[in-house]
Amino acid sequence: MESYSFFAMMARLKWIDRWALMRNSSDENLAEHSLDVAMLAHALCMIGNEYLGESLNPDRAAVIGMYHDASEILTGDMPTPVKYFNRQIRSAYKDIEKDANMRLLQLLPQNLRAQYTHVLDPGEEFVREKLLVKGADKLSAYLKCIEERKAGNREFESAERSTLQALHEMKLEEVEIFLREFIPAYEKTLDEIRP
Repeated sequence: MESYSFFAMMARLKWIDRWALMRNSSDENLAEHSLDVAMLAHALCMIGNEYLGESLNPDRAAVIGMYHDASEILTGDMPTPVKYFNRQIRSAYKDIEKDANMRLLQLLPQNLRAQYTHVLDPGEEFVREKLLVKGADKLSAYLKCIEERKAGNREFESAERSTLQALHEMKLEEVEIFLREFIPAYEKTLDEIRP
């Protein structure tokens, strides 16, 4: 019987650290980040549906969020300042990500590859959900900056400002609602947020 290693590779998300260029008061790995993005993407779709009358698929967005950085198991986490340094680097990195995802798909049995292709590279029918996953990814980074600031780490102050600006520049009403209604609670202590 043949053995497949796709899920063993996915389990390695926990060994890929984020924020390598910055001093962290609390380390964050890709598994933790992926869960955050999945939960936030799900929430953004729910907000879109309930507040804005959209017809988004929160479950699909959550799954896309879970796997959105899967290629980084093979590539590592490219720091944002490097990844977005110029158009050529960004284009080359997109090609590398696509190649890494194709290599990951080869670790699945043939009869599962089509379904996971749509998870790693969602089709056009989920354009809006993919956009909200990008918003969730940026929100996750913003929340990390808030956590670091609250821990007394000034290293993330500039990143916090630029990430908030980038969130506003996305012009996603779902993100703006989340920022307005849910971010203030992240500034509170556990005792202050308990029901």
